[in-house]
Amino acid sequence: MAAPLDGRIALITGASRGIGAASALALARLGAHVVLCARTQGGLEEVDDTLRAEGREATLIPLDLTAGETVDALGPSLFQRFKRLDILVHAAGTLGRLTPAPHIQNKDFAEASGVHIDATWRLIRSCGPLLQAAPEGRAVFLADARARAPKGYWGIYAATKAAEEMLALCWADENRTGRLRINLFDPGPVATRLRRQAFPGEDIADLRRPEDVAPAIAALCLPGETRHGERIAMPG
Repeated sequence: MAAPLDGRIALITGASRGIGAASALALARLGAHVVLCARTQGGLEEVDDTLRAEGREATLIPLDLTAGETVDALGPSLFQRFKRLDILVHAAGTLGRLTPAPHIQNKDFAEASGVHIDATWRLIRSCGPLLQAAPEGRAVFLADARARAPKGYWGIYAATKAAEEMLALCWADENRTGRLRINLFDPGPVATRLRRQAFPGEDIADLRRPEDVAPAIAALCLPGETRHGERIAMPG
């Protein structure tokens, strides 16, 4: 029996660990050929080893999302290799630095902006035409409630995530009459490295794990999924 994503090509950013890696595994288990993007070569290889142990294959692209020209080349490279792209999951994220707004440093804001803002519009520009041409293109961007709930010291992360969410929702509004489905997914508190950086003393025993939320992200990428332009929160 064919898996629901057989023949689909899925690009996942932040795929070397956390929610990105778990989403890649979930999509591969549904039949997709996953293209794994992240800065950490070793992390990508670990995910690839897990997939190979299950008899699945992946394409690894070590990539710094803040290096704009390399992100611009993603769409053309995928077309040259696969002639298609069906799914985009932009799971990469960075905390930046928790600091008072007047103390924000250029390098800290530039890093968060590069991952959350610049990479988002470059991914949309580079990969959007392939997703629009796909029979049932799907794009999912990770959201965070902090982008809509201002809190002291979180200015870098909150501002850049808010911009990422708005870019994705504007793009979704532009595609209301097409076949492409674009959504935001808010996983809530999850035991990730970013969470540990933000809350170093937190007891993570009761937090969801990346593998707990990945199936919900993969479900938004399935054929027949009709939700579009929504901000979807993890149930429970």
